[in-house]
Amino acid sequence: MIDATPDIQIREEELNFAFIRASGPGGQNVNKVATAVQLRFDVANSPSLPDDVRVRLTQLAGRRLTEDGELVIEARRYRTQEQNRRDAVERLLEMIRHAARKPARRVKTRPSAASRQRRLDAKRRRGQTKKQRETIRETGD
Repeated sequence: MIDATPDIQIREEELNFAFIRASGPGGQNVNKVATAVQLRFDVANSPSLPDDVRVRLTQLAGRRLTEDGELVIEARRYRTQEQNRRDAVERLLEMIRHAARKPARRVKTRPSAASRQRRLDAKRRRGQTKKQRETIRETGD
């Protein structure tokens, strides 16, 4: 069991790892050793996630979520499989922790009567300034 939060534990059987070759610089090591890790976690069907966390995690995942509801995290930062594996798991746990935080409810506020009056006064002053910029037209009597 992996502790994501005090309330959420993920079973290790729910995590699927695939080791692939990393791209980019690194020379011979990158070209012959599959050190990059692709972690797959089934968000849609995981029994470990409460429904509210599942919904927020789905929103957080964005393009990393497949059509089947699987979250795919690729880790290729390090030179070894084990370090990349730890990095992928830590990134998953960080996403779950972030999704587990309930968003703060927005408290509706209204502008005060005085602030509304100040706004209207400022608009009138601005209008007067612009009115004074107008060219004076001569009447041709």
